[in-house]
Amino acid sequence: MKLKPDNMRTIVFFLILATGFLVFNCKKEDYSLRFKLLTSPTWSSDSLLANDVDASGPGQLLEKFKGDAKFNTDGSGYFGKFKGSWILGKNDTEITIYSDSLPIPSLTTSIVELNDSSLKITTGFPNFINPSENYRIRMTFKAK
Repeated sequence: MKLKPDNMRTIVFFLILATGFLVFNCKKEDYSLRFKLLTSPTWSSDSLLANDVDASGPGQLLEKFKGDAKFNTDGSGYFGKFKGSWILGKNDTEITIYSDSLPIPSLTTSIVELNDSSLKITTGFPNFINPSENYRIRMTFKAK
């Protein structure tokens, strides 16, 4: 089948039109609202609980999470004394933190609350002394 010049012009015109439509409708930084809320402030720890008890003191389970946390837009960050990377998952309802300093390869948390002033996350953490039980962790942060 041989195309006539008029048909070729029509095809080229539609290809240019479709390309233009795609280019102008694609946003380079189409971040979700939760991503923006998470990465905008520096977060300061407010309460760090393990099994409903404060675990932020010296020598306690969450001591190294005490302080500031920053989730950078490039996926890097710091979380108290830990440095590493993070990602949002499960439709922006989970944060997974990766750090060589953690006693486990990654820590996946559920976002309970996230707004411009508050971040609340929960997770389970292995109890290395009693492996049949996990610690119930709840961490709350306030925006600085």
